[in-house]
Amino acid sequence: LIVNVQRCGPGLGTIQPSQGDYFQATRGGGNGDYQTIVLAPASVQEMADFVDLAFELAFKYRNPAMILSDGVIGQMMEKVVLPPFKPRRTDEEVIAQCPWASTGKKKGTERRVVTSLELKPEIMEQRNLALQRKYAEIREKEVRYETQLIDDAEYVIVAFGSAARIAEKSVELARAEGIKVGLFRPITLWPFPTKEIAALVGNASQRCSSSDVVGNASQRCVKGILVAEINAGQMVQDVRLAINGAIPVEQFGRLGGIVPDPEEIVEALKRLSPTPNPSLGGEGSI
Repeated sequence: LIVNVQRCGPGLGTIQPSQGDYFQATRGGGNGDYQTIVLAPASVQEMADFVDLAFELAFKYRNPAMILSDGVIGQMMEKVVLPPFKPRRTDEEVIAQCPWASTGKKKGTERRVVTSLELKPEIMEQRNLALQRKYAEIREKEVRYETQLIDDAEYVIVAFGSAARIAEKSVELARAEGIKVGLFRPITLWPFPTKEIAALVGNASQRCSSSDVVGNASQRCVKGILVAEINAGQMVQDVRLAINGAIPVEQFGRLGGIVPDPEEIVEALKRLSPTPNPSLGGEGSI
């Protein structure tokens, strides 16, 4: 398990908050076709809860897991309900539940050799294919996300971590101005909720109109997405891949350790309108 509480870069940078390590976490920090499970907490409670979850996922899939937090969450003070204490596994339980673990060479047991070296390409290919099958299973079973006020939304803010906390207030302010906006928060940055974000646009072949009924994904009429993140634009690439050009996707972020205000996100949302829309207070810029 790796815990990354992000601060602003590049290099030594500053001690102020940032979300600039998204690429590093989701694209991997080393060579080879591998993936790391990445969880993005948005509260101190989730910081505590995700430790247990990350270990569970790492053991279940024999795969590295990361908690990708940031300086806002890392220095925040909130009430936390700690999970029940879990006793340490006994040596017998480790042997029974984790047959892959190195527990010492005993009579009648095989040696546990941990290595990535294999000089025969046909064998190495099979090892890589086995890993890809595992990653496909993780994508199928472990995607986590949450939404707020999505059912009637004409616009959606996508944000993770502390940016999602800020965006909750932005949604409240925008709704007060009559803008139908919802929030989509990826909890797993890998596996990324690609299918779920793609479903926001419903049937891309149908054009939105004011008379559309938007009660479910097949009828939803989202006209644009704003990705709010405290960086120069990283998660926005995954959102654009998911949307595949069906609707406009723009990004708003602050750099240098500056945390955006909810009002700034609302103003960026108003610039997102793809067509003239009185409820957004202007003609739009896309």
